[in-house]
Amino acid sequence: MARKLNILKNDPWLAPYAPAIEGRHNDVLRKERELTGESGSLSDFANAHKYFGLHRVRGGWVFREWAPNATSICLTGDFSGWKELPEYTLHPVEGGMPGVWEVKMPVDAIKNGQLYKMLVKWPGGKGERIPAYATHVVQDPDTHIFSAQVWAPKTAFKWTDAAFVPDTAPLLIYECHIGMAQEKEGVGTYDEFRTNVLPRIAADGYNAIQIMAIQEHPYYGSFGYHVSNFFAASSRFGTPEELKKLIDEAHSKGIAVIMDIVHSHAVKNENEGIGVLDGSPDLYFHSDRSRREHPAWDSLCFDYGKNEVLHFLLSNCKYWLEEYHFDGFRFDGVTSMLYYDHGLGKAFGSYGDYYDGGQDADAITYLTLANLLIHQIKPAAITIAEEMSGMPGLALPFRDGGIGFDYRMAMGIPDYWIKTLKEKKDEDWHPTSIFWELTNRRADEKTISYVESHDQALVGDKTVIFRLIDAKMYWHMMVGDNDADVTRGIALHKMIRLVTLSTINGGYLNFMGNEFGHPEWIDFPREGNGWSYKYARRQWDLVDRDDLQYRYLNAFDNAMIELVSRRHNFQAKAIRKLWEKDDDQVLAFMRGDLIFVFNFSPTKSYQDYGILAPGGVYSVVLSSDNPDFGGFGNIDQSVEHFTKPDPLFAPAGVERLMLYLPARTAMVLRKHPARRKR
Repeated sequence: MARKLNILKNDPWLAPYAPAIEGRHNDVLRKERELTGESGSLSDFANAHKYFGLHRVRGGWVFREWAPNATSICLTGDFSGWKELPEYTLHPVEGGMPGVWEVKMPVDAIKNGQLYKMLVKWPGGKGERIPAYATHVVQDPDTHIFSAQVWAPKTAFKWTDAAFVPDTAPLLIYECHIGMAQEKEGVGTYDEFRTNVLPRIAADGYNAIQIMAIQEHPYYGSFGYHVSNFFAASSRFGTPEELKKLIDEAHSKGIAVIMDIVHSHAVKNENEGIGVLDGSPDLYFHSDRSRREHPAWDSLCFDYGKNEVLHFLLSNCKYWLEEYHFDGFRFDGVTSMLYYDHGLGKAFGSYGDYYDGGQDADAITYLTLANLLIHQIKPAAITIAEEMSGMPGLALPFRDGGIGFDYRMAMGIPDYWIKTLKEKKDEDWHPTSIFWELTNRRADEKTISYVESHDQALVGDKTVIFRLIDAKMYWHMMVGDNDADVTRGIALHKMIRLVTLSTINGGYLNFMGNEFGHPEWIDFPREGNGWSYKYARRQWDLVDRDDLQYRYLNAFDNAMIELVSRRHNFQAKAIRKLWEKDDDQVLAFMRGDLIFVFNFSPTKSYQDYGILAPGGVYSVVLSSDNPDFGGFGNIDQSVEHFTKPDPLFAPAGVERLMLYLPARTAMVLRKHPARRKR
């Protein structure tokens, strides 16, 4: 009898869909055997980047490309005067994988740093193309034309991070973008980020960075999500060695580096991308146009049913792990991959929505194989799925019947906060709703909770702080300016972040600048704004100034991050709800030795407010009302709080903890080790 998968054991409501779940599991097993043979491994299979592309070998160079529709291919570049020359002409490789072309060249045929492309001819046409496995692609500043660049330094980069292991207990992610991380109106570099921003992140207490826009993309304003060259680190930020130096230094500071990888789609650009590499539109993508072109993203969708595509994408995962020492990936657009309709406009209100035949089995197989491969190469690697449908098992190990991600993004949480801020008056914020939204998740799948990511900071949306304070941020953020709207905004911004962080079951994410309430949106240079970089940057000077209240928000962020960091496996500690009363707008819950208490009321402060808690002595270890965080200092943190027995609640093992709860404040109390009461 076949072993029953744990996903089915743990969730009896999935029983009607067991055939689909077991079928997906078996599909992966079959595909893995097909790709690797009986004795091979996925890691052995995922070596396309070591075969294809340009490589320096003993005595010269070799270049290979998969292009089955091509009738001829010739390398052109600086070395040939951009002309077709016989010595740079590729020839079909006999035997093995069909459609492979190759040219071998002497050592002096090309030099490091030279530019090159392929001139590809096919039935009825020809075109210049950048090789699919190009590892360095640069743009001419005058013509704006992209070309591959020979990148083969004589000496390999010397890593110093052999002993580094990511800290995931809990995982605290600082989401960032290299180009817009600087104060200047321009594109930041890997070196500038390493020098100027990385120390801030380390000081803030985050143990991971999640870097966007690493894979080369022709349009800067795409935020890196329209990828053209999957094996090339974007050269607009610097050289491959400079990126490696950044990652190496992050590791030296105890910071893991997660790459935002895009395997959900590719840019349509023909000259820069792989869309029509050999003249055929379906080399890496679907032959059916309705499936090839993404209806919402103006991009191309991979055909995950092709082994050659699996070879390309799996090798891409391995390449970034090994060549650049990334510690894992946040997979972009997973929802789009999982469903034939890309999940567009669907509510996903029942389990049937995940097993009704509208799911792309090939994509599910690929994602599962990718997770198996990544953890085979680097067991401590981190994989995160950007997924909004709630597909069961997405963040379960494959052995349990899952797709194998370590975490899924809790995308409903920022949506909830936005909806609350847009639609509800302060007096209508209900703790029951807040707690349910923050803790409603599958018990066996870890999530990354967050208030806002880059999505909420883009033009067309608003950050939480801007929804709270709006234009008054430009006029009333001076220390001592007690504007009511600003005071409200600062208070709620602290509370929203703390309640989101304190309820995590996996990790927490913050987008750069939001830790101090960065006042402005993100708008990349485009025709509509005069190609300006004014809003494609971060104004660090705001948080560095003692006369502005941004420093209060940052100081609070530091304090709450430190609080959970000091409790090993905080994310795994059970959440015990102690009190929730919508009429009072008070919420309290306990994790380990910490009690988190929130008074969301905008007007009501409570003297000797009783909540039920385990008997003992408690001290306040964090208060949003602390003047160091822009509060009023109404909570005396020096006072010890002794619980009071109540016969009514004695059978439940709890006593009354009497607290002063000022309006719009949060506090965290620590239970002292057992000691005699006064």
